[in-house]
Amino acid sequence: MKTEPQTLKRFLEYAQRDAISLVLLVLVALACSSIAYRIGISKGKTLSLEKEAPVEPETSNAPTTWTCSMHPTIQLPKPGQCPLCGMDLIPLEKGNADGRPRTLVMSPAAMALAEIRTRPVERRFVTHTIQMVGKVHYDETKLAYITANFPGRLDRLFVDYTGVTVKKNDHLVEIYSPELLTAQQELLEAIKGVPKGEDTPAELREMAQSLVKSAEEKLRLWGLNSDQIESIKTSQTLKDNLTINAPVGGIVIHKTALEGMWVKTGSKIYTIADLSRVWVFLDAYESDLPWVHYGQNVEFATEAYPDKIFKGRIAFVSPVLDEKTRTVRLRVNVENPNGMLKPEMFIRASIHARVANKGHVIDSSLAGKWISPMHPEIIRDKPGPCPECGMDLVPAETLGVKSGEGEPPLIVPASAVLVTGRRAVVYVKDQKARQPTFIGRTVLLGSRAGDFYLIEGGLEEGERVVVRGNFKIDSALQIRAQTSMMMPEEGEVEETKELEKYEVDETFTQSLKPLLDGYLALQKSLAADDLDASKAQVKKLPDLLEQADASALEEAAGEAWKKSAKALGKSLAHAHHMTDLKAIRKLNVALSETWIQVVETFGITAGRTLYVAHCPMATEDKGASWLQDKQEVLNPFLGTRMLHCGKIKKTLEAEAEHKQEEE
Repeated sequence: MKTEPQTLKRFLEYAQRDAISLVLLVLVALACSSIAYRIGISKGKTLSLEKEAPVEPETSNAPTTWTCSMHPTIQLPKPGQCPLCGMDLIPLEKGNADGRPRTLVMSPAAMALAEIRTRPVERRFVTHTIQMVGKVHYDETKLAYITANFPGRLDRLFVDYTGVTVKKNDHLVEIYSPELLTAQQELLEAIKGVPKGEDTPAELREMAQSLVKSAEEKLRLWGLNSDQIESIKTSQTLKDNLTINAPVGGIVIHKTALEGMWVKTGSKIYTIADLSRVWVFLDAYESDLPWVHYGQNVEFATEAYPDKIFKGRIAFVSPVLDEKTRTVRLRVNVENPNGMLKPEMFIRASIHARVANKGHVIDSSLAGKWISPMHPEIIRDKPGPCPECGMDLVPAETLGVKSGEGEPPLIVPASAVLVTGRRAVVYVKDQKARQPTFIGRTVLLGSRAGDFYLIEGGLEEGERVVVRGNFKIDSALQIRAQTSMMMPEEGEVEETKELEKYEVDETFTQSLKPLLDGYLALQKSLAADDLDASKAQVKKLPDLLEQADASALEEAAGEAWKKSAKALGKSLAHAHHMTDLKAIRKLNVALSETWIQVVETFGITAGRTLYVAHCPMATEDKGASWLQDKQEVLNPFLGTRMLHCGKIKKTLEAEAEHKQEEE
């Protein structure tokens, strides 16, 4: 094969060019090595071309808890996958760079981007507004019933339809009555029997006059007024019909009788309502009762007059709660001189409660006032009788009204509080830190008053809390698997009421141990998903409860046990009918809660150390606690599906005498 001269020439050019490039690369590499060597010498270091030994990572204690970044409530003692979403678990960090748990440090730019807003904790009175609905009703004390005072026939009805407005002494009906004719005849005969001679003995004259007065009184009691009686005496004639007049003014709201009807004594003919004052009935929810008191001002409006504000005072708070609506009925007395309010009108009402410390409702308008216990609109500066009912006025404070100024409460905006279960968390800005730093803090909440929460503990006046962006802060901590609103800090105890403890005798302790042993056995069978064993254990508990001997307990301890035994009995009421694990676990919620109280109250641990465990995911993420005698969590509510989900919250040591025996 013959090579072209032009092709050979190109090959020699490429080879020469590549050789020159290779020489240049070698020279550059040597120059860089020399520069690097000199830099190393200037810093007191020498560079070695030998391979350096790998740097060992700093040793630290291995994490004992693993969690899920998507479900921080999952906390397990070993690595693995999240039982909810399948993601790999990550180590649970106990704090941040500065060692403080539930703390997030942000840059000013990040804080602005997250739109974090804070507000100081302050002390001041707040107003809680309660919105209610209700209806207008007749004032029952203003109703009058027109009845027949004697038997007869209704010959004419002057008021022959309902809704007519009548005034006092207006004629209503004409009635014919044989008894009325007899009574008139008795009056005329008594008048004729009065002696006219001057020589008539005084005793006889007085007797005759008394007969006349008796006949007049009989007619007066039958409803005849003085003019009608005087007309009979003057005319000396009997009247076949008697006109019945209205004793009060008002609206005829009901007509019972018809013309020509025969009525008996006491038969109802009309019902008249005086609408110059009406009642307004309101329904207050159970949660609103702390804000309601007797004599409190109420404002309301109607559909007919939406721009008109009517006012009244609470005159009655029902002592009974409606079990269906879970509401309590309130009655408000309202003056209605113009008749604008009509019965059966729907109304929208509001109560503005001024809230002081500890959630007390203060009504300064009643300070030092005297009020009627039946008519709250009657308010006086001095004691005396009520002009409506004659009852003595009483100090407003005796009717449950707190009329003093009180102490302003410590409050934070409701938007600052993250509530989860029984815990409430706020994020407080560290005002001493150089960078924006926010620290989560568990607080003890009081009542909610409008847009504010009353704070019973955990915050001080002047501290700044996050009112906007707190969910972003909490989410950032959850993503890092740090302590957040979903996870309490180590050693943090949820709000619990301090239990009073009692010393009990050995008889009671021994009689209660079989019941406690049965309860602990039930927890183990539930944790193992053993239906047969769980059914057998739960059916034994009612009989074991009956064996408890509290006869030697002192009075206070005995009363405490009665309450606990009643709660245990209520939890076990249907124990014999349990057929599945779900039902038994539902029963176990209240049962465990009561048992924890019993063990802490009476110090009975059946001679062993017991542990109070809590799982936030039990009972559909509502959380539940239980007792067990092993330190490793064995969850009776989730069973083998999530056997170790939960934490040991408290350790209850064995009784002292058993400790001594073991030693």
